[in-house]
Amino acid sequence: MIKTENLSKKFNSTVAVDNLTLEVQEGEVFGFLGPNGAGKTTTIRMLTSLIGPTTGTAVVNGYRIGEQDTEIRRTVGILTEAPGMYDNLSAEFNLEIYANLYEVKDPKGQVKKYLSMLGLWDRRQDEAGTFSKGMKQKLAIARALLHEPRILFLDEPTAALDPEASHLVHDFIGELRKEGRTIFLCTHNLDEADRLCDRVGVFKTHLLVVDTPANLRSQLFGRRVVFHLIKSDESIASTIRTLPFVREAKVIDNKLLVNLDDPEAHNPEIIRVLVGAGVEIQFVGELRHSLEDVYLQLVKNA
Repeated sequence: MIKTENLSKKFNSTVAVDNLTLEVQEGEVFGFLGPNGAGKTTTIRMLTSLIGPTTGTAVVNGYRIGEQDTEIRRTVGILTEAPGMYDNLSAEFNLEIYANLYEVKDPKGQVKKYLSMLGLWDRRQDEAGTFSKGMKQKLAIARALLHEPRILFLDEPTAALDPEASHLVHDFIGELRKEGRTIFLCTHNLDEADRLCDRVGVFKTHLLVVDTPANLRSQLFGRRVVFHLIKSDESIASTIRTLPFVREAKVIDNKLLVNLDDPEAHNPEIIRVLVGAGVEIQFVGELRHSLEDVYLQLVKNA
């Protein structure tokens, strides 16, 4: 659905994107994560044929950038960092303009559909300039979807939204995923990326890593299980460290912390050992590193 090979962009002597090779599958929600100035927005602009690459190639929805740019623009939707609406026109008229530019068959019907879905239908006659930042963002999301694109590029879709509006957008992205649409999501909200994305790519001018959030956590930090005990001492940790599948074990207060790769398979054996040693277990849980921990570690290493 999206495939790049050594895609690069220079602005004079500054390298904004360096040899990006990436493949995003159809129906995937792909998170593109990186600090400000990393080249994320430049990448989106290249993939939507708004600017051309310096070197390298990319194919989007079967069309090659630099050769079939008009077809790419017709078949993708894009939410840019700045909504860019006509402030003195109504929300409805704003969207009708873009629906006609995209040659949507039923412009009024599509405008009503997406204004209603995003909770803006009652404000359709109000000038866009009177909208809050969050409402303008939702209006821009509606604009990106009017022509029913199969690929959607979202650059910070919940920026400036309050928690309720953010939740609406998250649910909306979930519905688009169910429809089989491909979503390329740039976000600084790492909790958002963790919950929404099938895979994420961490990017800082060049691509650092691509994988699922769960796999990245496991590769960088492993998995840590916490056994809450009635009473414990260091000898318990020493016993557990002898098990071949345990990376590390230590006791803090009355908690036994165990690092291992496959808790689902090995937790029962640890429990059997603890019970056999006369240890009373209150409950068992897992400590999860956040995607933010993963991201910060990767960017720091880069």
